[in-house]
Amino acid sequence: MTELEQYINSYFGISKEDLGKITNLFKQEVLQKEDFFAREGEYCNKLSFVKSGYLRVYAFKEGKDITQWISGPGYFLTDLQSLVFDQQARWNIQCLSDCELYTISKENYRQIGKHVEKWDHLEKLFLAKCFLTLEDRVFSFLSMTAEERYDHLYVQNKELFNIIPLHNLASMLGMTPETLSRIRKKKVS
Repeated sequence: MTELEQYINSYFGISKEDLGKITNLFKQEVLQKEDFFAREGEYCNKLSFVKSGYLRVYAFKEGKDITQWISGPGYFLTDLQSLVFDQQARWNIQCLSDCELYTISKENYRQIGKHVEKWDHLEKLFLAKCFLTLEDRVFSFLSMTAEERYDHLYVQNKELFNIIPLHNLASMLGMTPETLSRIRKKKVS
């Protein structure tokens, strides 16, 4: 069973037949470090599950490079506004390392409901999980100090601190690189 199949099966608990119908619509894709998965202002016509590697979701605002998310193995990735609403992408999504993905085109994504009877329900669960992740992230920014956000990310994704450039992690955590350095230094001593 592939990583994609394991994720879908564990999260949705669907039949083997439906699992096969869904995963057969995905194709393996390999991107190299620094390749773009999507570019701000263009259209993102795919959704991918990250098998290996890391991708950064970011935008430029007032001359600043702002990291919205870092996606790694076991996460889905797209510019949702572009995929669902046929609008230009708001985010740049770029590989921070070589990446292996399972990718479904927008056309095939829209066809899942024709192949899987209870797709409407499954898609709601999928989108609800995405929304809960976003809610948790917003709540952390509203209720946690910079150090608490650092601790939370460290507990959840310790490996990021050895792989991802620290200025990208700082941006994702809503702090300056200097603040991140101070927190790291405090944790080490």
